[in-house]
Amino acid sequence: MPGEELQDITRQLLACGADIVEMNTIRKRLSGVKGGKFAKACAPAKVFAIVLSDILGDPLDMIASGPAYPDSSTCEDAKAIAKKYGLKLSGKARALLGEETPKELDNVTTLITGSVRELCAAAAKKCEELGYAPVLLTDQLSCEAREAGSFLGSILRTHAGSGRKLAFIAGGETVVHLTGKGLGGRNQELALAAAPMIAGIDGAAVFSVGSDGTDGPTDAAGGYVDSRTDAALRAQGLLAADVLKDNDAYHALKAVDGLIMTGPTGTNVNDVAVALLRK
Repeated sequence: MPGEELQDITRQLLACGADIVEMNTIRKRLSGVKGGKFAKACAPAKVFAIVLSDILGDPLDMIASGPAYPDSSTCEDAKAIAKKYGLKLSGKARALLGEETPKELDNVTTLITGSVRELCAAAAKKCEELGYAPVLLTDQLSCEAREAGSFLGSILRTHAGSGRKLAFIAGGETVVHLTGKGLGGRNQELALAAAPMIAGIDGAAVFSVGSDGTDGPTDAAGGYVDSRTDAALRAQGLLAADVLKDNDAYHALKAVDGLIMTGPTGTNVNDVAVALLRK
């Protein structure tokens, strides 16, 4: 299928609010290699697939739309999605939706070489090296960024004064619903939302970063706050709640030296957030 039409259909799906599963179900049938078609075309040759996962839970038929993995979706699923969103499709595209994808492949060996699970494990290892007892909360975080930040802050409030060095780790990818016209990203919003929750708790800190080194339309990878951040913001006439309402976490964190800058890393396995308690 011409790339222009595939891009147009993708734009239609995005405009309708289709989720990643729905988008991939359609795209698999419009591509000559996705949905297991690449591996099938290679048969009887053996295929060794090295996978870098950017999808929570590492579903192999969804990562890059599964070029070397049996497809779990069906033609009926694809047709239902097209009908649900009223997609404008050419005759060729409609015909492709009726062509079934491979359901079994016996010539593929798969290795996941990187994922948010690996990212969380690496974070836990580093925390342990620094003397913190790591606690993996989840590697499938998927909620509003500010809610995740507030939750991590509340965890630190619960354990404050325990006398233990603790590191609570959450990997995944949060979302931001825009209510203002400021500048920021999901990791910056997560960190900023934790600031009021840990205000005054000595030894408490929360940071969140994107593994690709970028966060939203900014040059920051994420944000960092500690027990002094909320007071520092207030000293400059800034309230975290107001900043979040305007989605302007970038400028607020920049004002208190709370931006994490790494530059592009060249890879993407979602985000990791860590809540630290020194004592």
